[in-house]
Amino acid sequence: MSYTEVPGIRVPIRMWTDPATVEGQAMQQLRNISSLPWLHGLAVMPDVHLGKGATVGSVIAMKGAVCPAAVGVDIGCGMSAVKTSLTAKDLPDDLSRLRSKIEQAIPVGRGLHTDPVDPRKLHGFQTAGWDDFWQRFDGVASEVKWRRERAMQQMGTLGSGNHFCELCIDETGSVWLMLHSGSRNIGKELAEHHMDVARSLPHNQGLVDRDLAVFIADTPQMAAYRQDLFWAQEYAKHNRAVMMALFQNVVRREFAKAKVTFDEVISCHHNYVAEESYDGVDLLVTRKGAIRAGNGDYGIIPGSMGTGSYIVRGLGNKAAFNSASHGAGRKMSRNAAKKRFTTNDLVEQTKGVECRKDSGVVDEIPGAYKSIEKVIEQQKDLVEVVAHLKQVVCVKG
Repeated sequence: MSYTEVPGIRVPIRMWTDPATVEGQAMQQLRNISSLPWLHGLAVMPDVHLGKGATVGSVIAMKGAVCPAAVGVDIGCGMSAVKTSLTAKDLPDDLSRLRSKIEQAIPVGRGLHTDPVDPRKLHGFQTAGWDDFWQRFDGVASEVKWRRERAMQQMGTLGSGNHFCELCIDETGSVWLMLHSGSRNIGKELAEHHMDVARSLPHNQGLVDRDLAVFIADTPQMAAYRQDLFWAQEYAKHNRAVMMALFQNVVRREFAKAKVTFDEVISCHHNYVAEESYDGVDLLVTRKGAIRAGNGDYGIIPGSMGTGSYIVRGLGNKAAFNSASHGAGRKMSRNAAKKRFTTNDLVEQTKGVECRKDSGVVDEIPGAYKSIEKVIEQQKDLVEVVAHLKQVVCVKG
C-alpha cells in the first residue's frame, strides 16, 4: 500500500497502515510528536504500536534537535542474520542439543560472560577499531563510567524480552542464523541519564509530553548526548557481531563434518539516530522500531517466536525517509498477553519450534503479535522480499 496522510498538529502524519486500526493511545502519541516545533516529518510503519515516550514503529525526522526518549532505552537495538551452507537435510530430528549449546555459548536474560570475550579468539572476527572503541568509553557520561566492567562482560550477550537467537530455514531449504539484541544495560543507563537531563532543560518545560524532551543543536547537552548515543549504537553493533561469531562457532562444532561456511552477515539497527539529508535539508532521523530501507539496503523484519521472518531489500522511498518496519509489532501488551494466554496456548502456537514453552515467555507468544505477512504486504512500496525464513530453534532470554 501507499501511505495514508493523517492531519497532525504541525506536520501531517504519513501512515503505512490503516489509521483506524491504530490504538487510540498510540495515535495520541503520534499527534504529540507532530506538535514538536523541531519536527520536519513523521512516518509511521505498519507495525506501529504504543511505546514509552514515542510510538514504536515511527520515523521522526528533526532539524537541529533529537529526542532521547524517541530512541528509547535500548539504543542501537537491531538484527543480524547470515545464510549458511547447511540445508534442512543436515539438521537432526532432535534440535534440543543444538539449542542447549547456543544457550551455553551466549548468556541470556541478565547473564553475562565470566570474562570479557576476546574478539581475537573468535573465528574470522574483524577486530579493527576494537581497542579504539573501548578507549572512547572514557568519554561517556561520568554517571555510568563505573559500569565499564559490566559492559565488557555483557558484550556478546542476548538479554531478555523480545531478544532472541534463532536457527531458521528459508523456502529453498537453506539454513540461516538470526539474532536480535542491542546495547544491553550500558545503553539503558546512558539513555536514562540523558532523558533525565533533557526533561530538566528550560525549552522542554511547555511540551505536551515531557517524555518528548529534546536536545537542541550547538548546545553542550546535545554534544554530550550525541557522543554517548553513537558510542552506544556502536556497542550494540559489536554486541550482535560477537554473538553472531559465538553462534557460528557453535554451528561449526555441531556440524563439523559438513564444514559449514557462511555468507556475509546482514545487520541493521532499528532503534537509533542517523544523520541524513532529504530535499537538501540536513536532518537527525530517529527510527524507533524501524529499519533503514534505502535503495538496495538489506534489512531483517522478524515475526514472532512461532512465525516467519523476512530478509528484505530497501526500495528507497523518501516519503518514508528510506525506512521500513522493524518487525510484526505487538497487538497487545505483555500484561495483556499473560492474562489472555496460557502455557498450553504457547505450546500450540510454537509447534515445530525447539524453544522455551514455559510461563516465563508467554508474553512473547505469537498471538500477542500482528500478522507478519500483513505487515510485509502493507509496505510493498518500502521493501522487496529477498527471503522468507521459518525458525526451527528459538533461544529466548
